[in-house]
Amino acid sequence: MPYRPQFSYFISHHKSPITKNSEIWHQPLPLSRKFSTNIGQSTIDHGVYFNAVRVFMENSGCEMISQVFSQRFKKSVKPTDIREIKICLEKHGEFYHPARIETFAGHQNISFVLNVAVSEAGIRLIHEEYHHLKKLGDEFSPSFLPRVYGYGQIRSVGNRRIHMFLGQWFEGYSEFHVSKDPVDNKYKILVWNDPKSRSFLSPQKAAEIYRQMARILAYYYNVETFEQISAWHLAAGDFVVRLDSAGLDAKLITVRRYAPLFHNPIDLKNTENNVELFLQALLIFFLNLAIRIRLDRLDGVGDVVWTNKLAVQSTLAGFLEALALKPRIPLLPASIDQCFRYYLSSCTKEDLHDLSKAAINTFNPQAPEVPVIKQHLIAHVEALSQALDGMLNK
Repeated sequence: MPYRPQFSYFISHHKSPITKNSEIWHQPLPLSRKFSTNIGQSTIDHGVYFNAVRVFMENSGCEMISQVFSQRFKKSVKPTDIREIKICLEKHGEFYHPARIETFAGHQNISFVLNVAVSEAGIRLIHEEYHHLKKLGDEFSPSFLPRVYGYGQIRSVGNRRIHMFLGQWFEGYSEFHVSKDPVDNKYKILVWNDPKSRSFLSPQKAAEIYRQMARILAYYYNVETFEQISAWHLAAGDFVVRLDSAGLDAKLITVRRYAPLFHNPIDLKNTENNVELFLQALLIFFLNLAIRIRLDRLDGVGDVVWTNKLAVQSTLAGFLEALALKPRIPLLPASIDQCFRYYLSSCTKEDLHDLSKAAINTFNPQAPEVPVIKQHLIAHVEALSQALDGMLNK
């Protein structure tokens, strides 16, 4: 009989393991974090979920994990050396029910994330996302995304499909959202670390988060093909942050879509037209990012909120930093960031408003974010224009 590690099962923020005798074992998974006992339930029980994860780990997960152990600790670790696996269901998202997989071999341990799709919407997305993460992980270095190690599917009770992939867990990183500070009744960023010690970020640290998020998204933008990470949402917890004595560090944990905003129809040999097209596409990408980065949901689940205008200048700074890292394109007369700075200097406030207004068309017309954007668009463009003036006058 093959060796099997010892498995135990947990729900996030609960220290005691759950078993087949636990009440929650037989309760259905909620299909989102806005769980109600009456709506939004899955036909898959928690127990079915945990059993499917265990089977995945036994079939191929331990092999993936042993390879990571071997690389991390520079010694051979076999699947049979994995002595214990703790499966912790972290949260319920619109598409996935991610689990933190704590693994132990000898005296060493490593945590992983296992993204698990049980709904049809999640199953349609998960293989594509795995492909995007693998592609970007291979093509970009350094990386601000989790590495991925393998993909699989399990047939559960009733022949129900459950798809999942194993990836890197960012240890010490936490989700964050806009919340209302009861001290002054102002909206601020609250990092979701230990529930007993959560604190609001200072404006300086909040600005740093926005700068790093913009830098990450611009870093993965392909200037020539217009490929970009899209369909990201702060409200979904797509970005995480680590706070320690070394400072603040942000990561992006999901890539639902990586594709051009629109197709490049011009022959790459047509230099003059392509320079204009590259810079115009880059401007549209920036303006779209500058809007989306200001949208969140209160406490991650409440009403759509529009964040402080300090996000605007930070977004511009992070965006330009990422462009400065990109290799020079022969078609452009100077570095990408220099060309884009010059292009921005030729934009009037009216240009910014018209293009930002057009960016709203990238949203679903029925999305609750749309009226919020329209309400704040004029003030947003004013803040953006001021940030550009400050940049150009340096």
